[in-house]
Amino acid sequence: MSQLTTGEEQLQWRKWIDCRDPQAGDILVKKYIPLVSFHVQRISVNLPRSVSRDDIRSLGMMGLFDALERFDPDRDLKFDTYASFRIRGAILDGLRKEDWLPRSAREKAKKIEAAIEKLEQKHMRTATPQEIADMLNLPEEEIYSTLNENFFANILSMDENPQEQDEKEHGKFSLKDEKAVLPEENLLKEELYEQLARVITTLNEKEQMVLQLFYKEELTLTEIGQILSLSTSRISQIHSRAIFKLRAAMENAMK
Repeated sequence: MSQLTTGEEQLQWRKWIDCRDPQAGDILVKKYIPLVSFHVQRISVNLPRSVSRDDIRSLGMMGLFDALERFDPDRDLKFDTYASFRIRGAILDGLRKEDWLPRSAREKAKKIEAAIEKLEQKHMRTATPQEIADMLNLPEEEIYSTLNENFFANILSMDENPQEQDEKEHGKFSLKDEKAVLPEENLLKEELYEQLARVITTLNEKEQMVLQLFYKEELTLTEIGQILSLSTSRISQIHSRAIFKLRAAMENAMK
């Protein structure tokens, strides 16, 4: 983020809150623009190349502007936390409205799912990406990317609209459910978490490291590549393979 001392930033916030000083607003936006870049990269990992990063960035900037307008400095909440919620929410909301996954990609995903079902029935085990690729005469990387994109699209379609939660200033997104969570549902959730933890331990060292750095340490793919001395594209491939394995294992666990 752009360099501002704590005192300078507080001064700009006072100017912005008290009289909506345009210059103060510009200074604050410039300081927090890296938050937009951060969320654009994290969400773009799961999107097809046909989706423009500039469009995603525009949605993120709208979220940042919205955060600046709505932020109340008197509340016990850091602006970067609040802005992250708004930026991510604006991007996901925009993706929902645009239905970013093309029909051709959805049809390809259905063909892959059908092939997986046939292979699993034939071999009585989880199908490997190479087997799926051979059956459909597609590159293995295309199997990874198509299924991961479709998986993300399904999650996105269920994700509640964060813009409807103006007063919920947190970074979590959950399914709408007016009913209380039943004890057996909690038990199932715990079992899934345990299953996920077990599956993660079966990943190779690089896959575990990439997931750890990306989801827990919240580094970008480029930063992870610098740590592991690998290209960003190679880190993206490792991430896709790891997510594919986790997805397949979790779907089998829920059958």
